[in-house]
Amino acid sequence: MRIGIIGGGPAGMMCAIKAGENHEVVLFEKNEKLGKKLFITGKGRCNLTNYVDEKEFMKNLVRNPSFMFSSIYSFSPFTTYYYFEDLGLPLKVERGDRVFPASDKSSDVIKAYEKKLRQVGVEVRLNTEVRSIRKDGEVFILNEKEKFDKLVIATGGVSYKLTGSTGDGYRFGKEFGHKLVEPKPGLIGINLSNNFDLAGLSLKNVELRVEKDKKVISREFGEMLFTHRGISGPIVLTTSSKINRTGDFDLYLDLKPALTSDKLDKRILRDFDENQNKNLENVMKNLLPRDLIPYVLDEAKIYGDKKVNQITKEEREGLVKTIKNFKLRFDSLDDINRAIVTSGGIDVKDLDPKTMESKLVKGLYFIGEVIDVDGLTGGYNIQVANSTGYSCGINL
Repeated sequence: MRIGIIGGGPAGMMCAIKAGENHEVVLFEKNEKLGKKLFITGKGRCNLTNYVDEKEFMKNLVRNPSFMFSSIYSFSPFTTYYYFEDLGLPLKVERGDRVFPASDKSSDVIKAYEKKLRQVGVEVRLNTEVRSIRKDGEVFILNEKEKFDKLVIATGGVSYKLTGSTGDGYRFGKEFGHKLVEPKPGLIGINLSNNFDLAGLSLKNVELRVEKDKKVISREFGEMLFTHRGISGPIVLTTSSKINRTGDFDLYLDLKPALTSDKLDKRILRDFDENQNKNLENVMKNLLPRDLIPYVLDEAKIYGDKKVNQITKEEREGLVKTIKNFKLRFDSLDDINRAIVTSGGIDVKDLDPKTMESKLVKGLYFIGEVIDVDGLTGGYNIQVANSTGYSCGINL
């Protein structure tokens, strides 16, 4: 049987490897090399997976985790770890159970894929763009000349377009009647309308909270960074994937999540007692980063040059409330081209979760980022690519 696979990212390569063990396989990649986006992931280190069990893994998928049940159990994070070590790629587990190549080089991960592709005899065609697909009876015809018995679309999403992710798979899917869930940016910075001049300021041990209709819908603790456009960093990226289809919501920053409001009030009172004749903004340096203080005081409507012994109880309570609920004014998610992953894609309701085959077109398959599944940062999305690629490959 002759199999065509469009897209040489992790999903396409894994699928080609497994299918190549039993079939003639041609892997099409429009770039000059395989794994172009994979090469830059994890800041060039390639966070290959997350070393957790299947149940814990599923908790870190944002969209359609139940669809991934079968493929994650078929090719789990643990299986992935030992699979690549068996290919001769030493791995290591870092903080947060993140798995990286021991060399810290994403190029070594790509070399492992390429080595296995050669071993099983997959024909790799670089610099080859598939512009058209049609089905003639039981045969798929690519670019009006290449014929295949089965076809796999592994073209990725629409983020990082320079790596070749230009949404080709969405067009192909729609041409064959598949529903497309609108692509949105996932794992992306958040643009704010606050008039901040804080670019470069990093905050640790803070909590970013999202509320909709006065109910908390997301709460992330950790590190973040102010940018020229708004905010970024680990807790912001995670939050962005959870709110990209939420609609109206409110965004707050708890600058002292380790302290209850009562304990924070007592801490501020103690600082005030020890510095009674000092200006408020100077005393606040013991509690908050210097650059952030003017914005917190402005939000609390207190002048920074006011002596702390002149601060009223109501003002102090307002300061506590502001520190625990610092209002961030959401403007938009950053440009999808900067997103680490695309949220949305080919509707999984149209796919068989065990094989990734289309329910609408026999012999047509969709895997990886092109489908409507995405996870949080930490190696989850590359694992989705490998697991869907594996499940598809063994069922061709």
